[in-house]
Amino acid sequence: MLLHLANFLSQYQTDFQVVNYLTLRVILGALTSLMLCLWLGPWMIRRLVEGQIGQSVRDDGPQSHLSKAGTPTMGGAMIILAIAISTLLWGDLTNLYIWVVLGVTIGFGAIGWVDDYRKVVEKNPRGLPAKWKYFWQSVVGLGAAVLLYLTASSPVETSLLVPLFKEVALPLGLLYIVLSYFVIVGSSNAVNLTDGLDGLAIMPTVLVAMGLSVFAYASGNTVFATYLHIPFIAGTGELAVFCATIAGAGLGFLWFNTYPAQVFMGDVGALALGAALGVVAVIVRQEIVLFIMGGIFVMETVSVILQVGSYKLTGRRIFRMAPLHHHYELKGWPEPRVIVRFWIITVVLVLLGLATLKIR
Repeated sequence: MLLHLANFLSQYQTDFQVVNYLTLRVILGALTSLMLCLWLGPWMIRRLVEGQIGQSVRDDGPQSHLSKAGTPTMGGAMIILAIAISTLLWGDLTNLYIWVVLGVTIGFGAIGWVDDYRKVVEKNPRGLPAKWKYFWQSVVGLGAAVLLYLTASSPVETSLLVPLFKEVALPLGLLYIVLSYFVIVGSSNAVNLTDGLDGLAIMPTVLVAMGLSVFAYASGNTVFATYLHIPFIAGTGELAVFCATIAGAGLGFLWFNTYPAQVFMGDVGALALGAALGVVAVIVRQEIVLFIMGGIFVMETVSVILQVGSYKLTGRRIFRMAPLHHHYELKGWPEPRVIVRFWIITVVLVLLGLATLKIR
């Protein structure tokens, strides 16, 4: 919005042309979403407390979590609002990708909001039934995948890129839709599974978003794309602004979510942020890199799959409790230790993902 306003005003004052610089809008997008979260945070927490919208805690989990019962949840709505406002302010609104990522983020956020509302307001422990949750996730995920497939203007936009190799791009055809669906929905649920400790999910989300912003900027710039031997995809540079708003909003939310948390993001935030990372990775053709950078999310998801599979097949559990972060808690690790160590692992994984830009 402000980009188009600046372009109009530049007819009368050329200084407004500075807003056309993508790097400036990336920085301003991050700062805007950060400030919005810091500003909205106290107000939202008060409203959630007044509405008695508090987190329920499982009594079969770590005993240290019992004290968290009643902590305000559904704070992820604040994150989505900050991301949406900041992206609309600083993004190019003529760019299709901006609307796709916003649509997916808000769509998955709405699914999470319904689930949270039923759990904490209507006191329905089932929340949104799993079959309906996955149905609506599939509707939004498939809708985005089909739209991206139909609007692709070059073969590379529907090919699978393999990191570390300059010329390896596997044409997917209609399988692109299947892959995109699984990346978007899978990433959404993986972040949701990780969101079990104070700040555990939000900081890796911030770090991965920052990593993806580099890929988005590079793939949308002909000079950098050629130099780094990655495909040039016109328009993806604008996604750097979107990723920056995720990072800014995430840091703003972490101000209130850091241990001990004043507010939880709930499914409304976790499902939306995971889907946002997934759809950005799909657009910039870096699904495998997302798998690397989001390794913590992958580990948490795999731990649940292994735990359930092992128990059903053998009657035994592999971990003391799944997802993985609960296993380490039950081993005696203090919650802050689990959180910070998972953050450190994510920093390393994001750096490895970024290294694939040069190692080709």
